[in-house]
Amino acid sequence: MVYAPPTIAKLALEDGTIFTGAAFGAAALRIGEVVFNTSLSGYQEVLTDPSYCGQIVTMTYPQIGNYGITGAVDEESAHPQVEGFIVKELSPLVSNFRAVESLHDYLARHRLPGLAGIDTRALVRKLRTQGALKGVICTDPQLVADDANLIRRAQTWSGLVGLDLVRKVTPAKPYLWDQGKGSWAQPTDSCATPATEKPHVVAIDCGAKRNILRNLVQSGCTVTMVPAVASAEQILELKPDGVFVSNGPGDPEPIHYTRQTLHRLIGKKPIFGICLGHQLLGLALGASTYKLKFGHRGGNQPVQNIDTGKVEITAQNHGFAVDIDSLRQHGGEATHINLNDRTLEGFRLTAEPAFAVQYHPEASPGPHDATYLFDCFMRMIRTGQSPTAGEMNEAQKRRNRVATTA
Repeated sequence: MVYAPPTIAKLALEDGTIFTGAAFGAAALRIGEVVFNTSLSGYQEVLTDPSYCGQIVTMTYPQIGNYGITGAVDEESAHPQVEGFIVKELSPLVSNFRAVESLHDYLARHRLPGLAGIDTRALVRKLRTQGALKGVICTDPQLVADDANLIRRAQTWSGLVGLDLVRKVTPAKPYLWDQGKGSWAQPTDSCATPATEKPHVVAIDCGAKRNILRNLVQSGCTVTMVPAVASAEQILELKPDGVFVSNGPGDPEPIHYTRQTLHRLIGKKPIFGICLGHQLLGLALGASTYKLKFGHRGGNQPVQNIDTGKVEITAQNHGFAVDIDSLRQHGGEATHINLNDRTLEGFRLTAEPAFAVQYHPEASPGPHDATYLFDCFMRMIRTGQSPTAGEMNEAQKRRNRVATTA
């Protein structure tokens, strides 16, 4: 990695705190919600995940950038989605036979600012104590010296609550997705989708990660992507066997258009939701959502199956959650909870074929404990019945048996 000697960069928070370090990436000023991610690797997936739109991401792992950027095959969207990137130490070397450029060059090419050399432990402790904060990351030499201006910009930004970020990341028109996982494919439960069947899944793209789509294809689906603003009638015209609603950024409350679409689709087609899709399906039922103090972001979140008590380790990226009591009042049945804070992580409808999870079964790199959920979706399409928590556990056992005998 070759670049000019580092210049000063700053992170200014809405509470008046200033963190000063070294700049990397582009000379720029960006505003966003400051959050942290506890993953040990996978920063390229983090950077390109549309769910991070509107956020400045801090990595808790101390050294980032050592394996560089490995090209489009490891990207979750066409370009980085974060507003800025913060690390303790930016690796001065890139050591990876798959690397095509350094993290510094990648951010510079996409005109995004990076901040290195600050005490990320102190920043994360502040965020855990006070909650996610509005902030400004500045690497622009002409602006970085004015602390008062940076703090004022952070304080006057609207924040994520009530902000519709899905319109920034959803596609303009429908498209087909046919790429599977290739050489990265894991063994699947072949009984979930017999070779003679190829269900057509219409996926509502609220900012979908590419690896979710790869998993759908790997499960034996034909996948048609539609914008988040697509109506129920437009989706039904495509004659889907099942409907998937994707992850995406920010507050689910303003995404009224997708919520209305899901409300009209419930009972007409089997529905599976992940992350923001989980929240939107809950809202479509009549449940409520709320903002978490600092969110769940990382590859080490413990989730418990309520029926069996079994725990799986999951990858997560969200700052909002579905209120579990309001969900029960509207016919939803909880299937999974987060062991750290007891928030809702999964639910199903008992009367209709629909279920959703708050975590990411497709994460790569990340734990693979939850990939069986794609098998559950395929079986729901076949049977017309949403999987119970016990049936999800059995699906995981089948996936594990296939993996150990492959």
